[in-house]
Amino acid sequence: MKTVSASNTLKREIGLLSAVVVVIANMVGSGIFTTSGFIVAELGSTHALLLCWLVGGLFALAGALCYGELGAMLPRAGGEYAYLYYAFGPLPAFLSGWVSLVVGFSAPIAAAAIAFATYFLGAEAEPWIVIEFSGHKWFTFSAITVLACTMVVVFSVVHGHSLHLGTRVQNLLTFFKLAVIISFSVAGIWWGKGDLGHLGHAVPHAPGGIGRFAVALIFVSFSYSGWNAAAYLGGEIRNPDRNLPLALALGTGLVIVLYLLLNMVYIYALPASDMSGTLEVGKAAAAAMFGAGVGKVFGLTIAIGLLSGLSAMIMAGPRVYYAMACDGLFFRSFGGIHATRHTPIPAIAFQATIAIGMILFAAYETLLIYIGFTLSLTAVMTVIGLFRLRRMPQGMPRPFCTIGYPLTPLLFVFGNLWIICHTVASRPLVVLCGVVTIASGWVVHSLFNGNPGKVTGTEVAIATVSDRSRRDRY
Repeated sequence: MKTVSASNTLKREIGLLSAVVVVIANMVGSGIFTTSGFIVAELGSTHALLLCWLVGGLFALAGALCYGELGAMLPRAGGEYAYLYYAFGPLPAFLSGWVSLVVGFSAPIAAAAIAFATYFLGAEAEPWIVIEFSGHKWFTFSAITVLACTMVVVFSVVHGHSLHLGTRVQNLLTFFKLAVIISFSVAGIWWGKGDLGHLGHAVPHAPGGIGRFAVALIFVSFSYSGWNAAAYLGGEIRNPDRNLPLALALGTGLVIVLYLLLNMVYIYALPASDMSGTLEVGKAAAAAMFGAGVGKVFGLTIAIGLLSGLSAMIMAGPRVYYAMACDGLFFRSFGGIHATRHTPIPAIAFQATIAIGMILFAAYETLLIYIGFTLSLTAVMTVIGLFRLRRMPQGMPRPFCTIGYPLTPLLFVFGNLWIICHTVASRPLVVLCGVVTIASGWVVHSLFNGNPGKVTGTEVAIATVSDRSRRDRY
């Protein structure tokens, strides 16, 4: 396989529609079809479930507006990595990129692949090999894990082939998923067998409380993760000063509406006690409204729809590692792109390897909390960087300004810090895993910190943005 150095740059081939699709596809993944049961188990009532999804959506929209300003100002591959590099320097930028590698993309890819395989084969599929220690499953080999790993490989090959093929497959899967959600919601409300009285149901003896609400928001944060997806493709979006902020805001707003609608259908179909702790909540709701046969068919349909989120994350993630390698902060080979296909194939393969390892060695629910907690930390740091960039004297154009500044970024920062604090108190072991992930990134960074005089790709991009007019650049 022939690759070339990062001087053979990524091409601006993604329009506004495809950018919006990437955001929606990244957000509408396994979370909305799997986490509502866990949230009800935490909160104990359907009213609290809807409130949790609404609050989480507002946090995501606030973050999307902040990232819109950052992305329009610095439109290159890498997302948080590029923004933190300019705001705070290479170490925080590298740590965010490291978190993206392990938590931001590889772990959600693993979670989406597991959810797909579970919906497709059924949760009752017996594992072939399980290794347990101290009551925790450390390794699982089963039909579900084999199918999940296969899907990671298939879509990695698709997105390694070309951006053209990748975006076409992505758009098709996303439109299919949206059609499924809308059709299911409309059919369930008009023809499904349910009861609006479920809206007032509660689970007896459920813990509830403000602390549990904050922890439940971690599940919601996982489900909304992806609101920043277009930012990672900043180097490939046409007219990024306009299209990037629009894609983030439009995609996030649409997903908030879809999530609230879908949860209303779940509540209409299932009482809180039946929903509590259920992973395949979408399949259970379909079975309750239309019968077991339809529920099984809908489970297969959801499985196909979940491939959209899997595909979108496999597409976006490698652009971060590519940007890091271009700056000399990661293995040089991951800064290479194919000579004719213009895709970061080494980075795609590396990401797939990590995701497969997580499929085999991680439990699903623990994976969700680990993802939500760790991503919240890097997103908060990035939005704090927006405040710093507003105060720094620089000549960079600001074609889009965050609506509601400074209240919007303050809402995002303090809301996420509230979630983080309660998660630390209630899930210390999972939090420790997140802290270890960040600390390991610090160690890895030291291996690539031996050339302080080097001018990096990010610094060149910053100078370009500062010194040229937007017409000349795009």
